[in-house]
Amino acid sequence: MENLATPVKTAKPLISPTNDKNNSTMKALVYHGAGKKAWEDKPKPTIIEPTDAIVKILKTTICGTDLHIMKGDVPTVTDGRIIGHEGVGIIEELGSAVTNFKKGDHVLISCITSCGKCAFCKKAMYSHCEKGGWILGNLIDGCQAEFVRIPYADTSLYLIPAGADEEALVMLSDILPTGFECGVLNGKVKPGDTIAIVGAGPIGLATLLTAQFYSPAEIIMIDVDDNRLEVAKTFGATHIINSSDGKAVEKIMKLTNNMGVDTAIEAVGVAPTFELCESIVAAGGHIANIGVHGKSVTLHLETLWSHNVTITTRLVDTVTTPMLLKTVQSKKINPNKLITHHFKLDQIMEAYETFGNAGKEKALKVILTS
Repeated sequence: MENLATPVKTAKPLISPTNDKNNSTMKALVYHGAGKKAWEDKPKPTIIEPTDAIVKILKTTICGTDLHIMKGDVPTVTDGRIIGHEGVGIIEELGSAVTNFKKGDHVLISCITSCGKCAFCKKAMYSHCEKGGWILGNLIDGCQAEFVRIPYADTSLYLIPAGADEEALVMLSDILPTGFECGVLNGKVKPGDTIAIVGAGPIGLATLLTAQFYSPAEIIMIDVDDNRLEVAKTFGATHIINSSDGKAVEKIMKLTNNMGVDTAIEAVGVAPTFELCESIVAAGGHIANIGVHGKSVTLHLETLWSHNVTITTRLVDTVTTPMLLKTVQSKKINPNKLITHHFKLDQIMEAYETFGNAGKEKALKVILTS
């Protein structure tokens, strides 16, 4: 979930109280402040509200946002929180008000929790749901555990079709809708466009996959990692540029006859990559931010004020998840190829080491299996 800088909101009804009646425990990955995490025993979640479901995790993954959390970039995540907002599993227990699912159902967990009734949900802006939004692994305990409590289960889970590729569907919890909604849709990608995606990590590659729904003429991938750029080429990038030499702007302007790109998509979350987008966008173009920015970025209005440029930010709403589920089922896209490493759930500390050293380990997405 690469753009998850959500505003602080009151979430008292959703924060699990101490469980005095049930002493059962589970293993979970717990955040203990910047740079500190542990795989430890935590109370197994229980039904709190009648709209809840308890899901036994079968498969989960690590997101770039989890790395931002570990760096201390997301202040809403506090000491003791179970991390993670992606996964698939089996419903073990249901609240009395849940009607769309039954015990034993195989479900996809959305990274965004939606009550389905508030003013924001009625505008399909689920990310800002008054009682939900991005709360999993943020304001309430998340999915990097043996079990997770899902509030508003009817509108925050998706039934997995029989025979579906479970690992591929983990990519639908977050990165595919994030890349598509925050990058492709916000960036107004159109047939024949020239687009640049800055950052060839998992979220940038998910953006690359879904951008091809709209048949842009050229897709330029920019990164400092040659391995990821080569992967991007196999995924459909028409041009790859290693920006480590500081000449990315020059190279892109040469490719575009000094016009710049119609859409520049920022998929990293640091100041230099956003400023690169500002330098390469064409007049009348779009800059679509996906990255989680923990530090300030300079907005060069002295250059852009007369450029007719649109700059967008977005927290993923997951409104496109049902459509993306159909496209994965029909094999129009194959998010499974984003997966490079597999671990058992109890190897999660090793998985974080691998994912955190992605360049050295040639890692994209990791799958953790319970």
